[in-house]
Amino acid sequence: MSVIESVHADQGATFGERAGKTIVEHYGRPERTHRAVRNGVGLLEMAYGVVVIEGDDRLEYVDNVVSNRVPATDGRGCYALVLDPQGGIEVELYVYNAGERLLLFTQPESAAALAEEWSEKVFIQDVDIRVATDDYGVFGVHGPQATEKIASVLNGAASPDERYSFVRGTMGDEGVTVIRTGALTGEESYDVICAAADAEAVYNTLLTQGLNAAPFGYRTFESLALEAGTPLFRTELEGTLPNVLGLRNALDFEKGCYVGQEVVSRVENRGQPSRRLVGLAIDGTAVPDGGAAVFDGDASVGEVTRAGESPLREEVIALALVDYGLESEELTVRVDGDEVAATRTALPFVEGSDRSDRLPEYQ
Repeated sequence: MSVIESVHADQGATFGERAGKTIVEHYGRPERTHRAVRNGVGLLEMAYGVVVIEGDDRLEYVDNVVSNRVPATDGRGCYALVLDPQGGIEVELYVYNAGERLLLFTQPESAAALAEEWSEKVFIQDVDIRVATDDYGVFGVHGPQATEKIASVLNGAASPDERYSFVRGTMGDEGVTVIRTGALTGEESYDVICAAADAEAVYNTLLTQGLNAAPFGYRTFESLALEAGTPLFRTELEGTLPNVLGLRNALDFEKGCYVGQEVVSRVENRGQPSRRLVGLAIDGTAVPDGGAAVFDGDASVGEVTRAGESPLREEVIALALVDYGLESEELTVRVDGDEVAATRTALPFVEGSDRSDRLPEYQ
């Protein structure tokens, strides 16, 4: 998956897999790196699948399929979902209007299937859809000094301020696009996009020029995102109704019909979903598995979606889907066959320099 795997290997990276794709897990001592990103700025090669859509009808075609309004202006983007007929999330997308084309960033395993399915449904529209994952390098810059970092190496443009807006410029001799992203780690965040052939040079510029950045992998990204209260695709989003997760930033309730829209609108009009996403602080050092049952007394009221040790809070924390009307703050979680005390905790677990765009928001 990496376009600069040899560079990561030279830096001592430990590699892993997500959905069959090779990613950097860490460079050693991920907890220390976690703190470095929280206190300064870190650099991560992002594992996106990329789809390019061109043609005169590209805006209308994509807008009719996804849950959010696709921006009509060059330099703007949105976070959107593709739903199944029951309203469950099938695909998450970042959709960017890049002038004569749309750039879609999604889970790496989703890009080819999405492009094939959408291409089969093109009839008389002027739309061309292709997978372009291997054409680009994409690097995430996260931390309270992320804006300062971008400003120190970006030439020809100022750092974008508005979320999902982007600018074009250069870093060194290489052309780049810089996007202000959704702060999934709870910190200021940007994606830097370049041609795959320029990826090593751009990565080195981001790593060593201007303000220094700490390289980090997906193990640190996921621990930062957990502290930030960010639901992720494989653990929370996939198959779940977006209303349940409070993902209002991915929904436009005024736009026309798309697959799953009727269910989403019905739940919205009802005023509340059946479940909601909450934070839990868990006693002890044992980390519950995803799917671990959550109890209020003897009653099962939900399940953990993911959990881990928080380096900053120095305790085990978890996200859980529980009954929407649950009022109790003191709960228990089944861990290794035992029920362990857990306290409902406001999200985010850790306040950073920005707030995740996916923090649950309910009516």
